Amino acid sequence: MIIGNGRLVTNDPDHPYFENGAVRVVGDVVDAVGSFEEIKARFPEDEVLDAHGQVIMPGMINCHTHIYSSYARGMAASKPTRNFLEILENLWWALDRSLTQEDNELSAYTTYIDSIRNGVTTLFDHHASPHSTTGSLFTLAEAAKKIGIRGSFSMELSDRDGEAITDREIKENVDFIKAMNTDEQDMIKGMFGMHASFTISDKSMEKTKAAMEGIDAGYHIHVGEGREDQYDSLQKYDMRVTERLLGWGLLGPKSIAVHAVNVNDRELDILAETDTSVVHNPMSNMGNAVGATPVIGMLRRGIRLGLGTDAYTHDMFESIKVSKILQSHRLSDPTVGFGEALTLQYDGNPAICAQHFKRPLGVLKPGAYADLITLDYRPHTPFGADNWKGHLLFGGYGRMTNDVIINGQVVMRNREILTVDEEDIYARASKRAAAIWPNI
Repeated sequence: MIIGNGRLVTNDPDHPYFENGAVRVVGDVVDAVGSFEEIKARFPEDEVLDAHGQVIMPGMINCHTHIYSSYARGMAASKPTRNFLEILENLWWALDRSLTQEDNELSAYTTYIDSIRNGVTTLFDHHASPHSTTGSLFTLAEAAKKIGIRGSFSMELSDRDGEAITDREIKENVDFIKAMNTDEQDMIKGMFGMHASFTISDKSMEKTKAAMEGIDAGYHIHVGEGREDQYDSLQKYDMRVTERLLGWGLLGPKSIAVHAVNVNDRELDILAETDTSVVHNPMSNMGNAVGATPVIGMLRRGIRLGLGTDAYTHDMFESIKVSKILQSHRLSDPTVGFGEALTLQYDGNPAICAQHFKRPLGVLKPGAYADLITLDYRPHTPFGADNWKGHLLFGGYGRMTNDVIINGQVVMRNREILTVDEEDIYARASKRAAAIWPNI
């Protein structure tokens, strides 16, 4: 198949832009990129998906989200939520405790639909459903396979619901990793999910390390999101959160430290020295009033830094915009934030994916996975190799996504998702959400 007749941005430094370009897909990978006329002439028998002048680009990557939060749209907490801990206790933990396996499935489908409609082709999910733990990651994975999205999944480990549930969360993580992290497929991967240092005891850390003996999948954990995480670690263990994780051997190239808002210079050095990835979630951090990730200091240290949404949105174009604004505001310097926000999405997220998936993602070049979108963005100023990122930062929105191809398969065409029945999913989700909301 050839996807062509549009402005092709590849995110490949060697061949960044083709004014009227095309991507040839063979199986699940990109076979060739070039001018539309040249590719058509070389492969005259191929099916052609005509972009009609739209932007053709790599699919967007979301390196941190929460499927379990899907039912929260429009929901109100019944108790006051005056600070970060109360937000967790009265909103998110009340919601995740209410979820059944059916809710996990519906939350997955609704998240995937929103993600695909906003041009996201790969996501890293951090799941929580303590009273329907066993099999939950497999449920998320089956829904991902059916709709056709690529993803990494993990179960949030914590002590907040008792030791029996903690043990089931450990087992679910390990069982899923063993089942998915094989050479047989590369659409679904597993990591070991952990909520945060302040909800995980040393006893649970010991159990985790024993269960993960010989398994190299990485850990997906919130780090210093709120100050409470640091206060707890200092009071209980006489060390800061990142130092505690280092002591337990949880950091490294495959691990993701989410947020890292309330961290000091020593912790940043540890993250850099261990080559641990960090994922910035600007909209969520602002909404929860926990602070701002020190993006500039991280990039100066060479930390692999990506971008997520924390499920605040499923539109990575929005997340890029807010990331730029937040860093400019944080430092009272309008000259910072622009390039850094682009680096997080277009360099950092593909680099994080490279730690978990076998072929390149977030780039269109021969040998990369064929994950790409068309974007109905019609520029009224010059657009090209040297400024396409700026165009998309200020002018791009996820809702402009018209077509989505993932792993070489057309998942959405002309804004219609082809793989699932959206109306049925939304009807079922609305009914279940209405039943759950009174419990929150």
